[in-house]
Amino acid sequence: MALVAGVDSSTQSCKVVVRDAATGALVRSGRASHPDGTEVAPAAWWDALQTAVADAGGLDDVDAIAVGGQQHGMVTLDEQGEVVRDALLWNDTRSAPAALDLIAEGGGPQAWADAVGSVLVASLTATKLRWLRDAEPDAAARVAAVALPHDWLTWRLSGAAGLDTLVTDRSDASGTGYWSPRTGEYRTDLLELALGHGAHLPRVLGPHEAGPRSVVGARTPVLGPGAGDNAAAALALGLRPGDVAVSIGTSGVVSAVTDSPTADGSGLVTGFADATGAFLPLACTLNASRILDATARMLGVDYAGLSELALSAPAGADGLVLVPYLEGERTPNKPDATGALHGLRLANTTPAHVARAAVEGMLCALADGIDALRAQGVGVERLFLIGGGAQSPAVRAIAPSVLGLDVHVPTPGEYVADGAARQAAWVLSGDDAPPSWSAAGDAEVYRGDSQPRVREQYAAVRELTGTRPR
Repeated sequence: MALVAGVDSSTQSCKVVVRDAATGALVRSGRASHPDGTEVAPAAWWDALQTAVADAGGLDDVDAIAVGGQQHGMVTLDEQGEVVRDALLWNDTRSAPAALDLIAEGGGPQAWADAVGSVLVASLTATKLRWLRDAEPDAAARVAAVALPHDWLTWRLSGAAGLDTLVTDRSDASGTGYWSPRTGEYRTDLLELALGHGAHLPRVLGPHEAGPRSVVGARTPVLGPGAGDNAAAALALGLRPGDVAVSIGTSGVVSAVTDSPTADGSGLVTGFADATGAFLPLACTLNASRILDATARMLGVDYAGLSELALSAPAGADGLVLVPYLEGERTPNKPDATGALHGLRLANTTPAHVARAAVEGMLCALADGIDALRAQGVGVERLFLIGGGAQSPAVRAIAPSVLGLDVHVPTPGEYVADGAARQAAWVLSGDDAPPSWSAAGDAEVYRGDSQPRVREQYAAVRELTGTRPR
């Protein structure tokens, strides 16, 4: 029996799954935590990976490994391959002014969308490089190579022999702001515009192209290209055109697989590539499950209690609306926004109404993402709800009425790690298509009546937010 390993190096933790390459059956798994914050030493990811691998029983019997990871994080290396400074993560918004500068210098929003599929926001790597150039010029001058979190971990697994051995995949490269999904090529001119000089970039492997061998594991397993977290989850689910995945984790993501790239000059939809050779347009919110976390903490209840409260209140929470921009927002691009409660009345100032408004506000922001995909010509026929937030009974029950579609909820799993494992099995097999196993076959379907009033009252107030001081 050939075994493969999939890694999910996410914002909050590292997960490792070991699966049967032929059937996808889970053999064992492990995990470890990452430090908090939006600025992290990459060495912490490596330490967590070692802990997660040990927790999973090691990799000595594994034949292939692939790493899925959080997108956009800026890992800067000097000529010797040493990390120049701590990595800035996707959810670090200090580069929002740099994004505006680059958009203006690069010809405007539509020019960027045409060039790299996306209008720059603070999440994308290019903006963090511009921030580095302006805020820490001495550090910027030392940068000889730029990698993403999953690139750097794959490189460490391969022994980190030199900068020329760095590899990545098209899905993660498409979130940098200097690689084009349409042409499949780096835009080194845009890299230089951001950083102020050129730098070595990882070689972009094909969807199932074998990378270097790993120095970790007795069998020196082959390394797959890896993938950005959303593309890895799409691969785990086996998404096809017409399918949309709504992921409720630290961030909220609405993504779909398409046969052609998108270029949305409004910036609502980012035009990424997927892990199979197709495309993965998506809309991402900074605030998702943390809205539920914060509301539960504010009300003094656990997640089960929050769910019970939300389900005990009527649809629309009697006019109470939460605009959920608690940490600024990416879609729409409001990095300095704050959240707000609107429509307070004596009748709706109850824990149940606040809980209901929190769930509905989070889902309305994601529904706006679905609408943005449709506006780009993306077909929306079948919807999968995944992520930690999808395990809430209230979210499952309320989602169909807010999102306007039946909701398919697969058995809970580590979709990013599972997608990486599926890619590793694909690399190992050498076949033209990935293995047939996926996580979507056993999804439970939730149905509900559409509640347009909920969306309407949210739309009426979503622009009425405060601004946090910098």
